[in-house]
Amino acid sequence: MNSDLAIARAATLQPIQVIADKLGIPASAVEPYGRTKAKIGLDFIASLEDRPDAPLVLVTGINPTPAGEGKTTTTVGLGDALNRIGRRAAICLREPSLGPSFGMKGGAAGGGHAQVVPMDQINLHFTGDFHAITAANNLLAAMVDNSIYWGNPLDIDERRISWRRCMDMNDRALRSIVASLGGVANGFPREDGFDITVASEVMAVFCLSRNLHDLEARLGRMVVAQTRDGANVTAADLKADGAMAVLLKDAIAPNLVQTLEGSPALVHGGPFANIAHGCNSVMATRLGLKLADVVVTEAGFGADLGGEKFLDIKCRSAGLKPSCAVVVATVRALKMHGGVERHQLGAENVEAVRHGVANLQRHVENLQKFGLPVVVAVNHFTSDTAAEFAAIRDAMAALGTEAISCTHWAHGGAGAEDLAHAVVRRIEAGTAAYKPIYPLDMTLADKIRAIAREIYRAYDIALPDAVAAKLESFEAAGFGEVPVCIAKTQYSFTADPTIMGAPVGHVLPVREVRLSAGAGFVVAICGDIMTMPGLPRVPAAESICLREDGAIEGLF
Repeated sequence: MNSDLAIARAATLQPIQVIADKLGIPASAVEPYGRTKAKIGLDFIASLEDRPDAPLVLVTGINPTPAGEGKTTTTVGLGDALNRIGRRAAICLREPSLGPSFGMKGGAAGGGHAQVVPMDQINLHFTGDFHAITAANNLLAAMVDNSIYWGNPLDIDERRISWRRCMDMNDRALRSIVASLGGVANGFPREDGFDITVASEVMAVFCLSRNLHDLEARLGRMVVAQTRDGANVTAADLKADGAMAVLLKDAIAPNLVQTLEGSPALVHGGPFANIAHGCNSVMATRLGLKLADVVVTEAGFGADLGGEKFLDIKCRSAGLKPSCAVVVATVRALKMHGGVERHQLGAENVEAVRHGVANLQRHVENLQKFGLPVVVAVNHFTSDTAAEFAAIRDAMAALGTEAISCTHWAHGGAGAEDLAHAVVRRIEAGTAAYKPIYPLDMTLADKIRAIAREIYRAYDIALPDAVAAKLESFEAAGFGEVPVCIAKTQYSFTADPTIMGAPVGHVLPVREVRLSAGAGFVVAICGDIMTMPGLPRVPAAESICLREDGAIEGLF
């Protein structure tokens, strides 16, 4: 059996202190969660503040397809390869959500011989971070309703409560609900709803905070409702910020695990990139930058979503300056972008690759707009042909970059050494000149328009009057000079998931906007995207079970 889980289970993992030693982390700073995972102490992290930062490499990808791309797998393979060629590398990833693990995507710990392990624990409860985030989010929701029940001293307008409950599971039935039914003792009935935990503002705050003090301050700034006079009500007004920080005080410490080849991996935080900002925690990234020679991090989905948010939100917030970007693609996925049906992907089709490569070109061009040198990693499948790869290589050469064929899924770090050397060349050339795609003094509507035009190549945005008025109200309340976080389908540059390739001239429909005052951005929800996903017709959960010996079966 050659499944990811079988490969991971066959591996002999090193004790976590051995992995910590590779980054110079002393035993006093390692808080073990079993033998093979640990949290790193906050006092040790604070002691590193004056150290210089290592180069930072962003791994992103094309718009995903059912054919598969392998962005996390490539991130792991590149980290292993950098260590193989003598660079002390650290890998920074997001924690997987239970929603996709039991839904349709499966786990998010890499694949084949390029995985972070123990993959079953990472893909399930791990160190409990997501449970803490869920609890903190829902404590705040309970305190909103409790304040209203006990006389409403903050004069909260029940019609203007914006804080939603959350859970880390796909459950479409909870998107819109009515809460507090059953009589006076249960409170005041009102419309409510759930988001998936990875889309909650608590997750965003968790991932963007620099330390525990910053975490508590950001939690306090989160806006949960408005008064009848239109004034914002915050978590600090409800006196909820302290208790929320207490729930998160252990979770905020970054998690250390390892790859199958023993490379250190910091896996921490996990917002989705289609409905949230899609990047691992600032604390984990900055810890890696202080300890390693080079840090490889991944942003979710394509460069139009996670990549853009990494560069416009996370880097700006945390003061990061990446040195290089890697865009992951596969021949199979580019053939799908070129119009080939999934069942026909095994046959050579150079012309389809040439058509589909327009999607890859768009992402490379977009990253170059941010001032980053780019390398393309072509995640190799056995059905790929030399002529198909040549079509990608030639298209990338025209953009001044190179495409590298990688076999890390089958061969681990050895299969990504050429990619590692190409990345090192870009870093050592020193040509990176990172800059965000828009200035913060633009209006919020113009920031959304800038992303739509510059990244998605849209003609314009469609902004209903009510949505435009809400953006203006955010600006009037002092939230105009913040980034915007676009929530839209990951499958297309448009808001329509069926339009593949590299469309131009479309209109981006903005359905709703939400203020994330603690995280420090405004969310623009576009098209039909949902902040609480549903399960597919045949969820992955149907195939997951325990064997007689207690081992997990069917998890990715």
